Amino acid sequence: QVHLVESGGGLVQPGGSTNLSCTCSTGFFSIAITGWYRQSHPEKQRELVAKITMGGTITYADSAKGRFTISRPNSGNTVYLQMNSPNPEDAGVYYCQTMDEWGRREYWGKGTKGTISS
Repeated sequence: QVHLVESGGGLVQPGGSTNLSCTCSTGFFSIAITGWYRQSHPEKQRELVAKITMGGTITYADSAKGRFTISRPNSGNTVYLQMNSPNPEDAGVYYCQTMDEWGRREYWGKGTKGTISS
């Protein structure tokens, strides 16, 4: 069964950096599009931050371009989100999501909270 476990986040100073990781319990990432979503408030919808396909094609939200980097080294079972120069608007709970290319199976992690504060 597919399980996603996120780690990283925590308290980050504006202008600092942090690295989030999402590890999958199986090789599901090899047939999926995997992304990071942010929910800035419990009443708001989760917003895409970045995603990467099984072939390595990457998409970023405009707010993430030039500052964040999504990667899946060696096509392995972990996807990272390197966050550089975060600002207060980047704060929220970050969720890892993965879905197969046919849209039939979708999985979410439990989320990891990132707080941006000096």
